[in-house]
Amino acid sequence: MKAVVITGATSGIGFAVCRELAASNYSIIGVGRSEENCKNALKRLRQEFPNAPAVFFFGDLSRQTEVIRVGNEIRSYIDEKCDGQLYGLINNAGCVRGYYMTTEDGYEYQFAVNHLAGFLLTNLLIDYLIQSQGRILITSSASHKGMKMRWKDMMFKRGYNPLLVYKQSKLANMLFAYGLNDRFADRGISAYGVDPGLVKTDIGLKNTGLLVKLVWKFRQKKGVTADVPAKIYAFLLNQAEPLKGLYYSKSGEAAYSRQVNKENADRLWALSEQLCGMNQGGSA
Repeated sequence: MKAVVITGATSGIGFAVCRELAASNYSIIGVGRSEENCKNALKRLRQEFPNAPAVFFFGDLSRQTEVIRVGNEIRSYIDEKCDGQLYGLINNAGCVRGYYMTTEDGYEYQFAVNHLAGFLLTNLLIDYLIQSQGRILITSSASHKGMKMRWKDMMFKRGYNPLLVYKQSKLANMLFAYGLNDRFADRGISAYGVDPGLVKTDIGLKNTGLLVKLVWKFRQKKGVTADVPAKIYAFLLNQAEPLKGLYYSKSGEAAYSRQVNKENADRLWALSEQLCGMNQGGSA
C-alpha cells in the first residue's frame, strides 16, 4: 500500500485529500498544527474509512525546529511501518496573515509557512521519495501569476501588503516544484504545483485582520467545496506513469507564469537552504 504524507491535513483541502486517498487505498500520514486537531481528524477519517491505515503527526510548521522534529518522526514511522517507502508528499499547509508578523525564526509568517516549511520537510523526506520514485505535490494558486519575487525585500519589511505576500509565496511554490524536477527528475522524482481554485475553506479567517476576513468571506461564497480540488491531487498520484507537466488545475495541465524559470528557481533554492540552515546539498 502506497504511503502519502499530507500537511495541513486536519481541515479544508488537506482533509479532503485524506478522504480521497483513503478511498483509493493509500496509507495516510497526516500532519496538523495541534494534537487536538489531529485526533479529531483521525477520528473523522476512521468513521468513514475504518480500515484505512492512517496516522497523524502534529507540529507548528511555522517553527523550523518543529518541522525537523515532525520530519524525523515521519522518517521513523516510514522506516517501521512503510518499509522505507514514501510514494507521495503533498505540501498543502498554508496560511494568510492580514498584517506583518514574523515566526520565532524571524521570517515573515506567510513565506515561512507557505514555502519554507515545505522546502525543509521535503528535503528531510527526499531520500524516501527517491527510493519510491515518488511524487511531490505543492498547493500553489493562480494568484502566482503576475507576481515577481521581491528579492531585495523577500519578507516585505517595507510596505507590507498581505495579498502580494501571499502571491509571492504561491510563486515560490511553483519555483520549488520547478527546482525539484530540475534536481531530482533523473532520480525518479516528479513534482507539481497544484491550483485548487477558489475553495470554501477558512484559510482567510485564521489570525487575519478584519479587512482580510471580510474580503475572504465575500470570496468564499463563490468557491467550491474542498472535495473538488482533492480530486486533482488524487489524479496526479493515480497515474501509472507520472505526467510531464508542472502545473495542474481541475481542468488539467495549465499555463504558469514566465517567472517560473531556472534562474529564479535556483536563486530561491539557494536562499531557502540558507534560511533553513541547511548545508549545500540538502542536509539540515
